[in-house]
Amino acid sequence: MLRPAIAAVLALLCPAAAFAADFDGSGISTAWGLPFVGLLLSIALMPLVVPRFWHHHYGKVSAAWSLLLIVPFAVVYGPSVAGEQITHALLAEYIPFIVLLAALFAVSGGIHIRGNLHGSAGLNTGILAIGAVLASLMGTTGASMLLIRPLIRANDHRQRKVHVVVFFIFIVSNIGGSLTPLGDPPLFLGFLKGVDFFWTARNILPETLFLVGVLLALFYLVDRWLLAREDAPRIDPTPDTRGIGFDGAANFWLLGAILFFVLLSGLWKTPLGIDVNGTRVGLPGLVRDLALIAITLVSLRTTAPKVHAANQFAWEPMIEVAKLFAGIFLTIVPVIAMLKAGNDGPFGLIVAGVTRPDGQPDPAMYFWATGILSSFLDNAPTYLVFFNTAGGDPQALMTTYAATLAAISAGAVFMGANTYIGNAPNLMVKAIAESRGVAMPSFFGYMLWSGAILLPLFILTTFIFFRP
Repeated sequence: MLRPAIAAVLALLCPAAAFAADFDGSGISTAWGLPFVGLLLSIALMPLVVPRFWHHHYGKVSAAWSLLLIVPFAVVYGPSVAGEQITHALLAEYIPFIVLLAALFAVSGGIHIRGNLHGSAGLNTGILAIGAVLASLMGTTGASMLLIRPLIRANDHRQRKVHVVVFFIFIVSNIGGSLTPLGDPPLFLGFLKGVDFFWTARNILPETLFLVGVLLALFYLVDRWLLAREDAPRIDPTPDTRGIGFDGAANFWLLGAILFFVLLSGLWKTPLGIDVNGTRVGLPGLVRDLALIAITLVSLRTTAPKVHAANQFAWEPMIEVAKLFAGIFLTIVPVIAMLKAGNDGPFGLIVAGVTRPDGQPDPAMYFWATGILSSFLDNAPTYLVFFNTAGGDPQALMTTYAATLAAISAGAVFMGANTYIGNAPNLMVKAIAESRGVAMPSFFGYMLWSGAILLPLFILTTFIFFRP
């Protein structure tokens, strides 16, 4: 009885081309995407259905879905091919991603903005505007970790403050990081592929200013309206201070060091590197990651304990992101392979949908295809998929097909705000807010916010900027 069942499962997973030595996404079944879908549904539903279980065992859930992919994958393709794919996912993508996030998390967590701000509509809007600027200079993760704590502290006397954190995720954790390769991982990958450092600032600045400007104005109106409808003022739990200052300001130098090594890894060209089980680890990337680990340790070592205590600094948000994204990076491997297969793959209709009948790329469709997939997949590999679908030549994309590259860049960064898993800082901000007593919306509850506010703005952005 068991043997026929196993054979049926293998037949579902293994069309004729599935036993090829190379992992070719054009010949595999969409069933390989089920572990990834299962992990996404777990992230969405389990905090609602079994919150206590999820809080204590989310890492085990992520590992279980990963094993549900890895074990059949090793059986079908062989341990060697499975090992190569896992090695590539971890060394080329996950570890650099987590090392950079951890460095930004630790260093920004070592900077305490001293003083008690009072969360008025004007002040909150100003903090969001500052965060939008910083996001492209120090990354969406760095800007989010630097500002979310003082913003929550400024509003700890408010009865209604969920909207403050939601708009913070929209503006600071996502859209604000669209102007430089330092702002968001997809743009950094484009920089490594040959896109000029200031190209995005020159080409999607109008779109970014439009979205950030409208969101700031909308937030100001909403925040002012909600503040006017609060009951009797609550006692502010944070004592007043004479002024605003910084503790742990030496970490600003460490932020500068992070930016230096990230830029160095993109500008330094050398054939030197090492091969690990079929994955090439270049010397610039290796130096960058080792330097970021060292910077993280220096920050933790030199930051005064009172600064971490004042920030209520804890590793739990980072640990949650690390465990969940480990599962995402592993289970997404076959999904990305299917997308890379282009018209010949299971998702050929998606790839074909971004091309006009005359064979020219359609920027509007690239914007939405990249954006929708970036809302649920990791936006960095999604950016690369559509970068290559559009030809993969950075010189041509920066000139002849500039509108297409702008659409891909904007879609990957902007629409990461659509869900909690669209961009890593989203989950980190959510975790920090909940640890401070803010009752954040569920996975689908957050999507109601983004659907009501962001989707109409993205439609307007399409007609204003990406239609011929």
